[in-house]
Amino acid sequence: MLTILGSSSRSGLCDKVSRRDFMTIGGMALGGLSLQNMLHAEDLQGTSSHKAIINVYLPGGPPHIDMWDLKPNAPAEIRGEFEPISTNVPGMEICELFPKLAKMGDKFAIIRSLADSDGDHSAFQCMTGRRRREQPPTGGWPAAGSWVSKLKGNVDPAVPPHLSLMYTTGNRPWGEPGKGGFLGMGHAPFELVGRKASEQRKSDNMVLQGVTLDRLQDRDSLRSSLDRLQRNADASGAMDGLDSFAQKALGILTSSRLADALDLSLEDPKVVERYGVDDPAFERDGAPRMVRNFCIARRLVEAGARVVSLNFTRWDWHGGDGMNFVQARKDFPLLDTALSALIEDLHQRGMDQDVSVVVWGEFGRTPRLNKMNSRDHWPQANCAVVAGGGMRTGQVIGATNKYGEHPTDRPISFQEVFATLYTQAGLDLNTREFDVRGRPQYLVDAGIEPIRELI
Repeated sequence: MLTILGSSSRSGLCDKVSRRDFMTIGGMALGGLSLQNMLHAEDLQGTSSHKAIINVYLPGGPPHIDMWDLKPNAPAEIRGEFEPISTNVPGMEICELFPKLAKMGDKFAIIRSLADSDGDHSAFQCMTGRRRREQPPTGGWPAAGSWVSKLKGNVDPAVPPHLSLMYTTGNRPWGEPGKGGFLGMGHAPFELVGRKASEQRKSDNMVLQGVTLDRLQDRDSLRSSLDRLQRNADASGAMDGLDSFAQKALGILTSSRLADALDLSLEDPKVVERYGVDDPAFERDGAPRMVRNFCIARRLVEAGARVVSLNFTRWDWHGGDGMNFVQARKDFPLLDTALSALIEDLHQRGMDQDVSVVVWGEFGRTPRLNKMNSRDHWPQANCAVVAGGGMRTGQVIGATNKYGEHPTDRPISFQEVFATLYTQAGLDLNTREFDVRGRPQYLVDAGIEPIRELI
């Protein structure tokens, strides 16, 4: 955790901020690699047009058969309590609890045949495309955002390209946005949220004169802190002693661009209202129901982010609670409201050709209900929803058998989804990077291609 708080010394600056502190500003818990060095590497790479990805992770395994792949003609113990409704695309049906999304079926696509779920209760596969059981390269697999950060660099020097709105969860793998892997910690996600303030846990990345990133929406406190930091630097002449990359590092911390993106008071209230009302309470060992983070993700992209990941509530509804359909009636409408608002915003702002959205969880759910009227883990079949990115939407890709047990048409892997997202973000799948042992590594495995129906 970075703290911009120095100690008094002969070489110190005013307000107890030492020169050494300024030179290491922006370390951001990146394993010793300073933001200064990261920016230097990115500057050498240059920048490109602003393509972006918003990765919405539903921790716990959302029930595919109750959401996107209903089986109304199956026996009652399989079809469950919900009915399908038609979208504005003929033949394309989704759960009745998604009426807003149903009105814009032409603006998203459903993948009903995601077939290689690892089966782990973890965000890992949704963040990397890789299976944990695979032998990783030395240094580990990079998150998708790390690849994009490495190959595309910054859009704006004041906004890191790889950002996370993934809350730290009680089940920790549900709150992990991935790492830089062999690409280096400089491309790890810049984490913007932590646990609840009431639990006295701070954001993992940094403290600005006592102001954590959790509190960036407190405009008065933030501005006071940053103004003081920059004023002291200017008054002491410290800025003159830093090279351009150190100044960029300081710029990230003192620029209002990132803070403004996180400040929904700067958004049209009518737009914010469309996303619904946040519930900051954590859902057991999952994430909170922060529907307005969908709006913040869009704002972060507008500010310059290339990849933003977020986690939303908790979708593990089997076990002793028997709450599958009770919880679905709470969370499906929230997802319907937030996701439809995000998709609408992207289209209204002309961002739908550049910003890809993916919504998914680590696996699906058993077609057959258990004795508690709930569904257990089922990695054999899974679904994903994609939108934007210039992709061909308004379609269903793949199919499962009549009971939703396994794909019968067009089985698709997580890597194929990422190959599609990478391609739409302007990355060349043939790009080669070397791991710490000097072995060549690629964004996806040999033979993996983008989903042809989408591009």
